[in-house]
Amino acid sequence: MSRWAPFEWIVALRFLRQGRAQTLFIMTGIAIGVGVIVFMSAMLASLQANFVTRTLTAQAHIQILPPEELPRPLRVSTAAVVQAPVIQRPVQRQRSIDQWQTIVSEVKSYSEVTNVTPTVSTSALALRGDASRSITITGIEPAVYFRIVRLPDYLVSGEPRLSTEEIIIGSELARELGLSVADKLSITTAGNTTRRLTVSGIFDLGNKGANQRSTFVALRTAQTLANLAGGVTSIDITVRDLFAADSVAVQLAAATGMQADSWISTNAQLFSTLSAQEMSFVTIELFVALSVAFGIASVLSVTVIQRSQEIGILRAMGTSKRQVLGVFLLQGALLGLLGALVGAAVGSGALKLFHDLVRLPDGGELFPFSVEPVLLLLTVLLATVTGVLAASVPALNASRLDPVVAIRG
Repeated sequence: MSRWAPFEWIVALRFLRQGRAQTLFIMTGIAIGVGVIVFMSAMLASLQANFVTRTLTAQAHIQILPPEELPRPLRVSTAAVVQAPVIQRPVQRQRSIDQWQTIVSEVKSYSEVTNVTPTVSTSALALRGDASRSITITGIEPAVYFRIVRLPDYLVSGEPRLSTEEIIIGSELARELGLSVADKLSITTAGNTTRRLTVSGIFDLGNKGANQRSTFVALRTAQTLANLAGGVTSIDITVRDLFAADSVAVQLAAATGMQADSWISTNAQLFSTLSAQEMSFVTIELFVALSVAFGIASVLSVTVIQRSQEIGILRAMGTSKRQVLGVFLLQGALLGLLGALVGAAVGSGALKLFHDLVRLPDGGELFPFSVEPVLLLLTVLLATVTGVLAASVPALNASRLDPVVAIRG
């Protein structure tokens, strides 16, 4: 250490070197604690990002729908008896969104919104030979819709092309009906509208039910099949902040008078699971941080007792209370910082090893490996601050030692 180094640095480093065993043990404990925090935080963030990505690549962040038709009272009466009205819930018919072009223009004006596209959804029967399957047809404008739902990423054959005479189908439907790209498929709706379409692509969304029922056609084709000339049944939207979708949906519902469903409300079980998982991880991290803090405090408290005579001599030689306080606070900061740096490296390495060894049954990755630099920086900073706070009580005790009593002891 240079002779120009501050007094507190010289004494703090000397105390740490002289108590190498204690220093090593507490740094190891800090490194393990910080490693656990980095490992769990990074894994949780990666798992959440992976779950959300898998969920939202097959649906919009927000969907605007026509408001439900309200129940109407039905009063039954005769000449002699008048009965109370009976509330009868009407059948929810397939309806077009009124003035949807105006709504699309209004939604695009919101700064939080990134993509807006109209869609038509209707049920139909897919017929080939003697076989038939119930399907859901979604009419889209591919140029915008594929920025919301990344269907081209899930194609296993064919191209993401949709003319008015083409259809993209799921892999399970293709298997059950014996279809390949360029084959013909007859579509019949409840209104007895029939179209014969050519399969232009086959996708696999990783969900058997979706691959059996979901199909995509051009918007005009779906409008014809659903008997909605120029109409649409929903407006699909993406927003910049995924977790702000609920609040944006409320704003859009109030502004348009339509029903606006966010991905959070339609995937409530998934969202609550992620929230519970995050809360459990935060609780574990809190207890790990507390154990690290108590470890630092206990080691420095022992150091104060062991070095009380040396502290007394320093005080008798003119060392101020502030300098003694600084010595022990500096020890806590150094222990926290050095242990955190080692722990951050160990946690990142352990996460990388876990990512490489634990795979899905098909060989794919369980979650994308990602350790944000901000996470490492915040963890190291938190450990350093924890070290200083943990050292504060031993530091105060050391600064309050009476020099005469300490030397005699």
